Amino acid sequence: MRLALALLLATAAAAAQPQAAPQQPDVIFVPTPQEVVDAMLKLANVHQGDVLYDLGSGDGRIPVTAARRYGIRAYGIDIDPQRIQEANDNAKKAGVTHLVRFRREDLFKTDFHDATVVTLYLLPDLNVKLRPRLFAELKPGTRIVSHQFDMGTWKPDKKVEVTSGRTIYLWTLPPRKTQ
Repeated sequence: MRLALALLLATAAAAAQPQAAPQQPDVIFVPTPQEVVDAMLKLANVHQGDVLYDLGSGDGRIPVTAARRYGIRAYGIDIDPQRIQEANDNAKKAGVTHLVRFRREDLFKTDFHDATVVTLYLLPDLNVKLRPRLFAELKPGTRIVSHQFDMGTWKPDKKVEVTSGRTIYLWTLPPRKTQ
């Protein structure tokens, strides 16, 4: 009886604690047109054995397309639970749930160290804010492709205008400097 009362009081106390507000997305969801998705994957030279991370993955079209077309493992990271559900539904419809995973996480805190390709459709200031993590955590040779926005002073290896008037950028992480 005492144990049950203690558990009940502990549960009530936990419920009374203020709950952290869910984190809100830094950008609104704007889907990348499929022709831009295709051009991004082509520019990144995605191939068998790659591991793709889409940071701010929205409805999951980039990871789903990469898995379906190239048979690679792909991960989508998004803070919005509605987008994660939509992305999981899209992966199921495409038959790639064995290759694709979507995680509701903050892209500035998520672990993406095993990526060989990173895709982005974020605002310029977010790209620049993310840049130090990309350099610190990814292996040299990792390809980064951004839809529409650059990385500030980091000059891209390639800049491509897609027929729809969109721009995509490619960077390849350079070898690390030795001390």
